[in-house]
Amino acid sequence: MKTRSTLIVPFLLAPMLAFLPCAARAQRASGFLQSVHHHTTLTSTVPDNGDQNPYAIFVAPVSAGKIGKGDVLVDNFNDKNNLQGLGTTIIDYNPATKNMMVFASIPRHLAQCPGGVGLTTAMTMLKSGWVIVGSLPSNDGTTATKGQGCLIVLDSEGNVAGTIAGPNIDGPWGNMAVVDNGDTATLFVSNTGFGVGAATDDSPVVNKSTVLRLSLSIPEGKPPVVTHETVVADGFGEQADKGVFIIGPTGLALGGDGVLYVSDAIGNRIVAIPDALTRTTSAGTGKEVTKDGLLQRPLALVMTPDGDLLTTNGLNGEVVEIDPATGKQLYAQWIDVDKAQSPPGSGDLFGIAMTPSGGGFYYVEDDVNTLVLAH
Repeated sequence: MKTRSTLIVPFLLAPMLAFLPCAARAQRASGFLQSVHHHTTLTSTVPDNGDQNPYAIFVAPVSAGKIGKGDVLVDNFNDKNNLQGLGTTIIDYNPATKNMMVFASIPRHLAQCPGGVGLTTAMTMLKSGWVIVGSLPSNDGTTATKGQGCLIVLDSEGNVAGTIAGPNIDGPWGNMAVVDNGDTATLFVSNTGFGVGAATDDSPVVNKSTVLRLSLSIPEGKPPVVTHETVVADGFGEQADKGVFIIGPTGLALGGDGVLYVSDAIGNRIVAIPDALTRTTSAGTGKEVTKDGLLQRPLALVMTPDGDLLTTNGLNGEVVEIDPATGKQLYAQWIDVDKAQSPPGSGDLFGIAMTPSGGGFYYVEDDVNTLVLAH
């Protein structure tokens, strides 16, 4: 385990910020991130089969099967050869014992999952013990062989119990927002596969990405059943990419007022989808909350206990805090300063999840395949 000091952007990395507009730098004000002072590496996320590229993070709400309440689940998008869209494993880290184990090693090919298995940032665990994870598969690590994918349902021992697929699901990608009532649940997941082909040096942006709401019934002792599907947002940009596979809406976070916040990576902005839990039609791309400034291709989203949003940047090593009520970008902290990338940390940050206490957050560093605690 290693602990490294917090790097507060305004003071220690000011030279790197010369490219930011003055107005953006002036927006750095007090917020949740100013209470975060330490970053502790917890574990490698590489299992025995060599899978790499940690994506999704989810903190277990209950103890069930192999999983303990408060355990941190992390999945892998790449295989041992670092090919994207071929990762099949989910690891489980226990913060109390500091032990890491493999929770699930999913077969590479599932007949019910079009194209196979390549685990994405779409992952959740329900109070009933079921784990649901997204697959956006490839046969060769590129979008040229991209499959439609599915959502895979696992029991609490890590066994495949079923899949969720269909015309509304194509490349389930972004970290899920969830309302879990025990015997019923509502999931939101973004899809980034519609109309995306092989990546080129100048891949077109396709405005077909969606956010899908799934209503689930969870019978006692049986896997969840989809009772209703509604596309609550559509028309977001998505783009095949040689370096990062696909760029599209990645972060989803649900506010207490039923507003769903979405990170639109192509648009470099955060948008709001009103009445996300009850609406019966699509809100299109919703209402813009904030754009550009400190944002550098926003990816994962999570909400702090005070109702602010945290988003990881895909094009540098920062996490950014936003007040969704005003759209003000409050603060940014450089949490990955790997100078092997330019800017430092570019392409390293994906999933993010709050700790159960709400006083910190977990994130992954893709460059070194590790799970880190910010506190």
